[in-house]
Amino acid sequence: MTDAYRQFLERKVKMAPATGFPVADSEIHPLLLPHQRAGVRWACEGGRRALFEAFGLGKSAQQIEILRLARQHAGGAALIVVPLGVRQEFKRDAAMLGVETRFVRTSAEVEPAFDGIYLTNYESVRDSKLDPNLFTAASLDEASVLRSFGSKTYQTFLMLFDQVKYRFVATATPSPNRYKELIHYAGFLGVMDTGQALTRWFKRDSTKANNLTLYPHKEKEFWLWVASWALFLQKPSDLGFSDDGYQLPEITVHYVEVPVDHASADADRDGQGNLFRDAALGVRNAAREKRDTLPARVAAVQQILASRPDEHWLLWHDLEAERHALQEAIPDAVSIYGDQDLDEREQAVIDFSEGDIRILSAKPVIAGSGCNFQRHCHLAVYAGIGFKFNDFIQSIHRIQRFLQTRPVEVWIVYAESEREVLATLQAKWARHVEMVNKMSDIIREYGLSHQAMANILQRSIGVERIEASGEGWQVSNNDSVYEMRLIEDNSLDLIVTSIPFANHYEYSPSYNDLGHTDDNKHFWAQMDFLTPQLLRALKPGRIACIHVKDRIQFGAVTGAGVPTVSPFHAEAIAHYAGMPDLGIKGHGFDYLGLITVVTDVVRENNQTYRLSWSEQCKDATKMGAGSPEYILILHKPQTDRSRGYADERVRKSKQEYTRARWQVDAHAFWRSSGNRLLTPEELASLPPDQLSKVFTQYSLAATYDYEAHVRIGEELEARGALPATFMSLAPGSHHPDVWHDVIRMLTLNGEQTRKGLENHICPLQFDIVDRLINRFSNKGDLVFDPFGGLFTVPFRALKLGRRGRAVELSTPYFMDGVKHLQAAERELAMPSLFDTLPDQEQAA
Repeated sequence: MTDAYRQFLERKVKMAPATGFPVADSEIHPLLLPHQRAGVRWACEGGRRALFEAFGLGKSAQQIEILRLARQHAGGAALIVVPLGVRQEFKRDAAMLGVETRFVRTSAEVEPAFDGIYLTNYESVRDSKLDPNLFTAASLDEASVLRSFGSKTYQTFLMLFDQVKYRFVATATPSPNRYKELIHYAGFLGVMDTGQALTRWFKRDSTKANNLTLYPHKEKEFWLWVASWALFLQKPSDLGFSDDGYQLPEITVHYVEVPVDHASADADRDGQGNLFRDAALGVRNAAREKRDTLPARVAAVQQILASRPDEHWLLWHDLEAERHALQEAIPDAVSIYGDQDLDEREQAVIDFSEGDIRILSAKPVIAGSGCNFQRHCHLAVYAGIGFKFNDFIQSIHRIQRFLQTRPVEVWIVYAESEREVLATLQAKWARHVEMVNKMSDIIREYGLSHQAMANILQRSIGVERIEASGEGWQVSNNDSVYEMRLIEDNSLDLIVTSIPFANHYEYSPSYNDLGHTDDNKHFWAQMDFLTPQLLRALKPGRIACIHVKDRIQFGAVTGAGVPTVSPFHAEAIAHYAGMPDLGIKGHGFDYLGLITVVTDVVRENNQTYRLSWSEQCKDATKMGAGSPEYILILHKPQTDRSRGYADERVRKSKQEYTRARWQVDAHAFWRSSGNRLLTPEELASLPPDQLSKVFTQYSLAATYDYEAHVRIGEELEARGALPATFMSLAPGSHHPDVWHDVIRMLTLNGEQTRKGLENHICPLQFDIVDRLINRFSNKGDLVFDPFGGLFTVPFRALKLGRRGRAVELSTPYFMDGVKHLQAAERELAMPSLFDTLPDQEQAA
């Protein structure tokens, strides 16, 4: 069992699958340099790979050679999709490699007998003139230009190649700052479904669409996964080869600020006057600053060009008004623009790259990708600051690239009111360099070996067991599957737990985490290792109470268009007890029923946006119902199946367990106060004014714990939220003459903080746990939770006169839970006033 489980965990490590073909070094054209040959071999063996290589490292030649070898291996036709103005670069490289190329715009131009590589522009594929699936192999050159088509077109474009056997991407700027772009490239290559990738590595912001945050504990895994299908190469030495001839030219950036008249600053939308003009205050302000400062910016550009009248220049602009103004002020400039004839535009790009045009004026979105201008130009001027960083960095590297023989100089002209916009651009530039360097570090450390990367990730499997115990309780920091080996057969009186809801959330960075699964099927496959052990350890005839909740599936992900519900509770029933009528065996439990715990539909809608009043009024057919929580009541078969009683019964006196309590407990619908334990992180995340009241009351309601007190303060200080002017964590006073100005409130019954919602998707509430323990166990019984969390179950078991045992994989949760249990133990052991009196005085 253990070896099989370890193998299961190791298979969780995700590296890109290899779907290509082996290539011998002798098969590669001898003109390719060592780093290029390594890239070709790696891409061919993978079959679907990305070349994210720095400008000038020879991506064009590599793509041509990769597709030549793919055709040689599998036959069929091959296609490279290139930006406008770039095909001459490919024709030149292909001729050098002895490969014939042919430029086509329509499917009708594709001839099966052609023994070469086809070239086309993105527009031909976008406009459905050319069907990509006519080709066995295809490569997207500088695919980042797709963003200029709009995000919807960008995403649908990538799906057009689903039937192409071998797929490749090549770009120098894959925007590692924009995670979703990387995810879409992975989807295009068929490495991983985009939805699965987003769920696996990213935390979503429910308040802002597409705002993705990479889980901190998943960062290394994410970048190693990316490196398994994308070669981030900044220089040949990253792969151990010589950098001779590949020294990137020095770049000098001049920032030219144009003053503005702040006396003309507008009022805001509320009528409040602004002291300064500021382009960062909104779209309207940004447009106005562009318009009002245009003459001054164009004049600055004229002065810059006049300082070097005989040099070749690139003029970059973002607006049509800027193009017209520059053309009028600088008649020598040749402009290219969007509605220009494509052949005319492309010829201008070719002429400038070959030195026949001295000044070229263009938008980065049009000529900023793929073009090689370094042979005759090393100077560029930006007539203004754009808001699209990728277009900017691409345009920079039209001249700052390997094989550029002169130092590069760039002038950025901006208005005084655009200082914040400039600061944002500079910050993005710094993050871009940081991320690229991070990927280069991975390549330098692991090379192109998938196995070396996978081995590193596999080392995170497992946890060093820690045990803590006290009077009536024992808990461990461990994987539940491994911990169950230490628990004897038929030793547990009751199991109460909230299982992870498949891959809805990962509670720890370990691959042992059941939340670290691809989908529901994968989750239940891991549960197959645990559930038989729970059945084995539970006493015959006793109960396992399993807390579950269905999951909302968004229409944009499923394709249904409306939010649907994944019946997770039904899957859980099938897993534990089976469904014999449907041929589902299960793991041997008897299913006795379902307790429904109602939830707040308003709060649920705030998290899922699926039950809003506005949408109900627009069209009620897309509305479902609120999603409650469920407690599955599962029964381990008793030894004597001819009788319904457990081997060791749970007995109650009718005086203690009244008819009224029985009627409420027996009902299938339960309500909860929501009262539960708060973590130190949750307390620390509260605003200081709320925290001071909450913590003081908490110190009165629970046994004081000095270490916990200090740790909460340290959490606050680490976040910069520990006030320096007042004490926000003052313990409460029990003495009537010492006031602490606290407003009475149930500190364990407050609304979960935002962090709490993310880390405790559906925590077990005290009253629910208490009712289950009282109903299904005797005093002194052992109550077990295989997913202990903060150890709510053993905590409440102690309070109710039972014994508690639990397992938790997350070490921080384990440590917090131990503090709660130690406090509960001290509270139970502390004698009361009457305990200290002689028996005679108590009797009197």
